[in-house]
Amino acid sequence: MSLDAIPIHVINAPPIEAGLTGNAPPLLRELAEQVKRLLATGEASAIDLSALPLTPADLDWLREKLGAGEISVTLQANGESTLNETACPGVWWVTHHNERGAVTSQLIEVALVPELVKAHPQDVQIGYEYLELVLSDL
Repeated sequence: MSLDAIPIHVINAPPIEAGLTGNAPPLLRELAEQVKRLLATGEASAIDLSALPLTPADLDWLREKLGAGEISVTLQANGESTLNETACPGVWWVTHHNERGAVTSQLIEVALVPELVKAHPQDVQIGYEYLELVLSDL
């Protein structure tokens, strides 16, 4: 049988919007699995968006699908970091900037509270010592 005899059927796939690669939709499935694991085990996880072949259009699409949540945190340490809860509680869009404001990394963290926001025990100790000092002056 020749190749010309093999029937070819064209299936009309939904059009891909300009600039989209198709790499973002599978991330939603991965996030669903990570949220499921967080609920079952308490295990936090993250997806490093900077390490994936995503275009700005992919990132915009993903951000729009995840929506905006109620909590936004801004940290100032060697540049600004923003942690924005998405419309899915427990799913956080985290962006780190350098001192000049350029984005150095973006990730989606699946956690009850992002690790970066949790107080370090040494910082809590400093806070305790400060409170003791304030109390000693009363």
